[in-house]
Amino acid sequence: MSRPVLLQALPLLASLEKQLADQYEVHRLPTAGPERSAFLAARGAEFDGLVTSAAGGADAALMAALPNLRIVSSFGVGLDKIAVQEAARRGIPVGYTPDVLNDCVADLGFALLLAVARRVSEGDRYVRAGRWAAPPSSPATPPFPLGRQVSNARLGIVGLGRIGRTIARRASGFDMEVRYHSRRPVDGVDWLHEPQLLQLARWADFLVVITAGGAETRHLIDAAVLDALGPQGYLVNVSRGTVVDEAALLQALQEKRIAGAGLDVFEREPHVPEAFFGLDNVVLVPHIASSTVQTREAMGRRVMDNLRAFFAGQPLPSTAPAS
Repeated sequence: MSRPVLLQALPLLASLEKQLADQYEVHRLPTAGPERSAFLAARGAEFDGLVTSAAGGADAALMAALPNLRIVSSFGVGLDKIAVQEAARRGIPVGYTPDVLNDCVADLGFALLLAVARRVSEGDRYVRAGRWAAPPSSPATPPFPLGRQVSNARLGIVGLGRIGRTIARRASGFDMEVRYHSRRPVDGVDWLHEPQLLQLARWADFLVVITAGGAETRHLIDAAVLDALGPQGYLVNVSRGTVVDEAALLQALQEKRIAGAGLDVFEREPHVPEAFFGLDNVVLVPHIASSTVQTREAMGRRVMDNLRAFFAGQPLPSTAPAS
């Protein structure tokens, strides 16, 4: 019996690539340009399934080039780069990997919150530069500045999905008061729903963004929200870079209209505006929220579980909603 034929859209975790090769006939999609177009034109009809990632996605044009596509399995939880509605129109289920990365993303969200509030990255640079050991009277070595206490602070969460709820639970260990903003109240939670984002920003000491990406949330965090957060407030983004107006955020940080920011994601990854690099009031990391060995392996297993279930005629363990 022939094995299902899969198209792999981009490099993936080595252990996942091995599992795919062991169980399916896998072909790699050329990266771009004429070679990619020619490959799809010649061979696009061969593929039963597409394996991609949240970062790589699968747009409508790619799906159109795969006329016999039956299943998409994505390594990641983000769906903003996947044409989910087009897949639904064609009856193609889209598997993804929610739940298994909730803890790691929440952990990094709190790591960024703590790092920017307690000036961890800035302190690391201070020590490495030898400024701590310099003579106290040296004009080049002012005392290291005070940070902001996290315990008992007010935490606003933008988006109370799986990861948002995990972040809110983490906050209980710091005795933080939690409120959240979403389109509608979330059933079964005790945290206060704030229907107005600006009101949440005005109330919060820390505003953590963990809403979905896509056109509906593009630049949801804009200059008005940042001004509402104010010069004592901190922003943390572990969602998608497009959710925050990056130019407005940069200006707010430069002008100290907010106290600081911790960023895992950016509008045009991996390109980050160089103006961020000279600021001490921002902590920057390269989209690593799910980047632990344990979580990435679990994500790989979910990719395989979704594929196995489909080809066995069973419901996918994790199917993306159609909208």
